[in-house]
Amino acid sequence: MLNDIIADGLTRIRNASMRGLEQTTLLHSKLMEGIVKILREKGYISNYRVETDKKSPNKKYIVVTLKYEDGEPVIHELTRVSKPGRRVYKGYQDIRNFKNGYGVVILSTNKGILPNDEAYRLKVGGEVLCTIW
Repeated sequence: MLNDIIADGLTRIRNASMRGLEQTTLLHSKLMEGIVKILREKGYISNYRVETDKKSPNKKYIVVTLKYEDGEPVIHELTRVSKPGRRVYKGYQDIRNFKNGYGVVILSTNKGILPNDEAYRLKVGGEVLCTIW
């Protein structure tokens, strides 16, 4: 049984990126779809689509198309911060910049899944899900 779907999804993206694969498949959840949507908006992946399993129509998957520049992956570092055993919460003042503006912190807030710049603009803090650079 899989306990942490976010860590599993981030690990699948990280491993596929290191191997130079064009696509990878993640397990679907609304939370994971929100994270992948932010990764696409920020330019870390090319695209994603949600597909249903042909054998069991209740199962969904997210197919992520990875992005490369000059043969090198765009994703340098993808880290899970808040874990099931240790939740990490930050206020909006503490998440203003990450890696001097080159990286993104993805948060779960009461306004939904947001990147750090938008959470700072809306003045909301929340649980730090992951960081990407």
